Amino acid sequence: MAKSYSDKYLLSLANLNPKRLGVQLGKVCVEANLPPNLVANTLGVHRMSVYYWFRGKAINDKNANKVENFIEKVKTDLEGGVLPVPNTIDAKKYLQTIHIDKI
Repeated sequence: MAKSYSDKYLLSLANLNPKRLGVQLGKVCVEANLPPNLVANTLGVHRMSVYYWFRGKAINDKNANKVENFIEKVKTDLEGGVLPVPNTIDAKKYLQTIHIDKI
């Protein structure tokens, strides 16, 4: 299994503003079992940015479109049964199929 999200984070996720793009990203990544550090690599940002976004911090315009498209791709793959991934190796393989220039 991919490294789990902390219980503290999972509990706080329910209390964060669901309208925030980063919170939406966090929820979809938890559901898909995608580790934040690998998501950061895919989006071309620092892992701390992803952690901040997951907690509701603002996403700058430069990254917002990438994040929105990433969320839609992951949601589609969740609905299609491609996700959630069972472990970190599969998460890495899945995320390598996502080309940032195409999302």
